[in-house]
Amino acid sequence: MLQRLTRLKAEVEQWTSLEGQLVGLGELIELASTEDDESLRGDLSAELNAARRDLEQRELGLLLSGRYDDGDTFLSIQAGMGGTDAQDWAEMLLRMYTRWAEARGFSVNLVDQSDGDEAGIKSATLEVRGPYAYGYARAEAGVHRLIRLSPFNAAHTRQTSFARVEVMPEVDDAPEVVIKPDEIRVDVFRSGGHGGQSVNTTDSAVRITHLPTGLVVTCQNERSQLQNRETALRVLRGRLLERELQRQSEERARLRGEYRDAAFGSQMRTYYLHPSTLVKDHRTDYETSNVQAVLDGQIDGFIEAYLRWNVGEG
Repeated sequence: MLQRLTRLKAEVEQWTSLEGQLVGLGELIELASTEDDESLRGDLSAELNAARRDLEQRELGLLLSGRYDDGDTFLSIQAGMGGTDAQDWAEMLLRMYTRWAEARGFSVNLVDQSDGDEAGIKSATLEVRGPYAYGYARAEAGVHRLIRLSPFNAAHTRQTSFARVEVMPEVDDAPEVVIKPDEIRVDVFRSGGHGGQSVNTTDSAVRITHLPTGLVVTCQNERSQLQNRETALRVLRGRLLERELQRQSEERARLRGEYRDAAFGSQMRTYYLHPSTLVKDHRTDYETSNVQAVLDGQIDGFIEAYLRWNVGEG
């Protein structure tokens, strides 16, 4: 509740600041209309552009009106079809989202990671904390396709790889989700891969299976078994909640006659590295040729385009 109060106060302050900015801008316009001062007109132009940018940001904030949009999130990446290339692609996405979150000032914690057989990762889960982390990150949910010349075969032939991104709200309690103790199975095992000094020395990693749905969640990057269990339960709660929110969204789409099957093969975005360079979102048609910037975490353009496109969908 305190976190929500802090965020609401910050939102009110942003609107109050914009109001004061517009009042000052009006006074500047009135002054410029009575005085023939070139420098004053330059100041007016700069202030007007700044106000326009701030207004666009406030408008974008209004699109983040979902029930859980203002909260934290778990972001999970799984390698799909494409073998070693797909596992390398999953690791590239992990790096992209880590850089994006850090650039926004969000805190990022690697909850779990399963390394690939030869390179890359099979899967990974990030915990991202910050204002509206879930609201922004949910634009990235879906199948991401990479087309490039493979660095993992001698012929360097063209390879298409897939990875799925899941985005889940992090909540302590949600009326849509009830996890009963007799509906989960908890297994412990020895941690592996990245981690602290206790890795590979204690059975601290935790795997939780939700028996009614078959969902499996693991966590091995916390220091103790208790911490791993608590984090894994939060991930499971988020995954069940996201599944229920998706079910509700699909039901509303069916009632409107707009249902579209979200099959694994129906990619939402394609990253072309060969023969030309382009990143294209197939939902919004937003695209950019600066692929390297996108892979370095500059994905806000795609997120903003999605939020505007998605008005009314939720």
